[in-house]
Amino acid sequence: MTGTMTDQALHLVFKVGDWFDLFVHYLSLSLLSIGGAISTAPDMHRFLVEQQHWLTDAQFNASIAIAQAAPGPNVLFIALLGWNVGHNAGGMLPGLLGVCLALLGILIPSTTLTYVAAQWGHRNRELPAVRAFKQGMAPIVIALLIATSWILASANGSALKDWPVWLLTVVTAVIVWRTRLHLLWLLGAGALLGWYGLV
Repeated sequence: MTGTMTDQALHLVFKVGDWFDLFVHYLSLSLLSIGGAISTAPDMHRFLVEQQHWLTDAQFNASIAIAQAAPGPNVLFIALLGWNVGHNAGGMLPGLLGVCLALLGILIPSTTLTYVAAQWGHRNRELPAVRAFKQGMAPIVIALLIATSWILASANGSALKDWPVWLLTVVTAVIVWRTRLHLLWLLGAGALLGWYGLV
C-alpha cells in the first residue's frame, strides 16, 4: 500500500480472510478479558493499529473514549473498533459487519465460560480452591488495567509528560482502596480539576 498511515487506515481492501482474522482475534481475546473487555485493549491496539494497520492511533483512542463516555456497558468500545475497521474497509455495510464480528467474537466464549463457571462456582463456593482463585484474580485484573492505561496515555507521545494525571490516578486509587467514599464524588472532583485545567 502507498500513502501515509492515515491514508492506509482509511482506504482498506478486505478479503474474507481479513474478516476471519478479525473475528478469530476477538475470539482469542475473549477468554483473556478478565476484569472486562477494556483489560485487553493493549493487545487490540497491537493487532489493529501496529500489526494490521486497520486503524490509526486516533481512531483507536477515540473509539475507547466515546464508548466510555456513553452510558451503557463497558464493551461498547469493541463495537466502535469493529465499526471503524469495517468503515475503513468500505463504508456502512462493512462497518456493520465489523461490529457484528467483533462483538460476537468477544462475547461468545467469555459469556459461555462465565455462565458455566458461575454455576459451578456457586455450587462450590465454600471450597478453599474457589476462594483462592477469586482472591488471586484481583492482582491480574489490576495489572491489565494499568497496562491499558499506559497504552492509552502513551499513544500521543510520552506518558510521563502528563505526571499530574498519573498523580491524580494514584491518589484516586488509594482513596478508593482505603476509604468508602462514593465514586461519584471522585468523578466530580476529577471533572472540576479538568474544568479548571489543573489536569
